[in-house]
Amino acid sequence: MTGNRAAAAAGVAGTSRTFFAAAHVVADPHADVSPDGPAVLDWDATLAFRRHLWSHGLGVAEAMDTAQRGMGLDPEGARELIRRSAAEARAVGGQLACGVGTDQLATPPADPEGPPAPAGLSAVRAAYEEQLELVEGCGAQPILMASRDLAARARGPQDYAEVYGELLRQASGPVILHWLGPMFDPALTGYWGSTDLDEATDTFLEILSAHPDKVDGVKISLLDAGRETDLRRRLPEGVRCYTGDDFHYPELIAGDAEGFSHALLGVFDPLAPLAAQALRSLDAGDVPGFRAVLDRTVPLARHLFEPPTRFYKTGVVLLAWLAGHQDHFTMVGGLQSARSLTHLRRAHQLAEELGLFPDPDLAQARMTRLLSVHGVGS
Repeated sequence: MTGNRAAAAAGVAGTSRTFFAAAHVVADPHADVSPDGPAVLDWDATLAFRRHLWSHGLGVAEAMDTAQRGMGLDPEGARELIRRSAAEARAVGGQLACGVGTDQLATPPADPEGPPAPAGLSAVRAAYEEQLELVEGCGAQPILMASRDLAARARGPQDYAEVYGELLRQASGPVILHWLGPMFDPALTGYWGSTDLDEATDTFLEILSAHPDKVDGVKISLLDAGRETDLRRRLPEGVRCYTGDDFHYPELIAGDAEGFSHALLGVFDPLAPLAAQALRSLDAGDVPGFRAVLDRTVPLARHLFEPPTRFYKTGVVLLAWLAGHQDHFTMVGGLQSARSLTHLRRAHQLAEELGLFPDPDLAQARMTRLLSVHGVGS
């Protein structure tokens, strides 16, 4: 233990970049639910964590994959999460963007004898529209998430252009488009109509170019810094790039002579104090200071997001528990068991070296308790 502590930053949004932290949800540990049953959340702790992120001046990206969307958080739970977070954002003046998806199509009907979920692109579009109406009605910025249902039904690039084109025409204001790579969700393999990323990128850019006034920015989660930089340089005028690359974010945010990325990152959930500190340096024009803060967080990020990447949420929630943001290490769907004890112990060590724990003794005691429960010495 080093005893280091990350310095808190004033809760003022950055001026040079927009930072969103994709926030995790806190399960109710007392709920009697099965791993595949409807999610039951501890709403007080879940909303308190969002206030923590806002207190550092970060925006909150709600109901994204970090919130276990599609990995335990059911559609009704996501809707309630969006409604509650939107009310909280209004109360504290926090910036909020919310995921718009189609996950209700994957939910079995309450009546097993009832009609099956509708098929085809029209069903996908209707599901998107239902969630888009909810998010816009709550006053939040929509993030059009990649859809497993669209990936399963689309026959080629034209189907993506049809669905997204109609959604963008309907949107009342600029949205964020989300390209989530298969390392985060294998069901999204071949998104935009091709497994060839060059062809997929061309389709993606064609959709953007047809509706640039309806797109605030794009979130790119491909863990490929070169590809993101190339795509960023090809975006229509006025469309921003939000990096979702939890491996290369310092260099992508810092940018180069031809531009830079903003950020919408799951790793900013545990890194909020340091992300805010780095952003203050960037706002002051101190790029070396920005890199000095964020570069040293990359080993922790790469550890949390190591393959299979989609289970990064387990490490994120562990760190929230160790930092005192919640009083248990229980996750929706029992996902706390998705990483090994060795992985979790290393996450604790890397986070402690960064000073991410307000009370290092508490973090050490909780980690020791977790290991001892499993018969492992610290």
